[in-house]
Amino acid sequence: MTADDLARNRDNFCYRHPDRQSFVLCQRCLRTICPECQTPAAVGVICPECLRDQQKAASPAQRKAERRWSRPRAMTVADSRPIVTYAIIGITVFTYLLTLIPDIGTSIQDSLAFIAPTLYPELTGRFEPWRLFTAALVHGGPMHIALNMLALWMIGRSLEPLLGRWRFLTLYVLSALGGSVAVALLSFLTPVVGASGAIFGLFGALLVIGRHIGANIGGIALVLGINLVIGFVPGFNVSWQAHVGGLVVGLLVGLIFTRTRSPRQRGLQIALLVAVAAVLVALLFVPAVAPGLVLR
Repeated sequence: MTADDLARNRDNFCYRHPDRQSFVLCQRCLRTICPECQTPAAVGVICPECLRDQQKAASPAQRKAERRWSRPRAMTVADSRPIVTYAIIGITVFTYLLTLIPDIGTSIQDSLAFIAPTLYPELTGRFEPWRLFTAALVHGGPMHIALNMLALWMIGRSLEPLLGRWRFLTLYVLSALGGSVAVALLSFLTPVVGASGAIFGLFGALLVIGRHIGANIGGIALVLGINLVIGFVPGFNVSWQAHVGGLVVGLLVGLIFTRTRSPRQRGLQIALLVAVAAVLVALLFVPAVAPGLVLR
């Protein structure tokens, strides 16, 4: 067959644009379509008319999934390396090594651990608000830090690329703060150390975000439930208060991220995160105005 024969055959031209020669067929109706009319399908391409018919025949669940995945994703980042996760692990391990130094290690840990009375000068004569966050950097032993950093690494390498570095860091810090605030409210005189509150916050956010995007969250929920129950078992020296506080904050921040994904909602997202931080700080005034509720 010569080139002239191909040019004279109307089947070799797009049915919607007769002046455009093409040799690609719609996989449903088998009509010729040019590149402008082609929409990628599971196999091959389809024409605009078949695409409309396919959309009309879609179930409500299919249409919902299509809308969800076609939304602009403000949380998607080009660089998938979990840099913040590695940085947090590095800083935490470095801090733990400092606490192992003879003579000064114990004093370093004591100055970074969280104990609620240090937030109220009228009780102790000291005001050390940094402990709300630095408690996540110190740990009680090698197994304690190993388990927490392993969990951080496992969650962070999936969650940080999804959220972006600054959102992931914000989630981690707010979750750590939430854990400390819960300890101040529910176990006022108990000193705590460890990143468990922040880790539970990551679990909570991953649970919400995974559910939102349609991922299988059964395994996450099971691991979270087991670790949460362990905190209430006698004999385990863990702070269930920090776990619950971090988890609640993580769930809330995860919900904020899923509901403000569009770039045009960036301002609303920031405002809501600031509001979460403000509420957590405001809750710290409860022991000051009602000491009888927490001094036990």
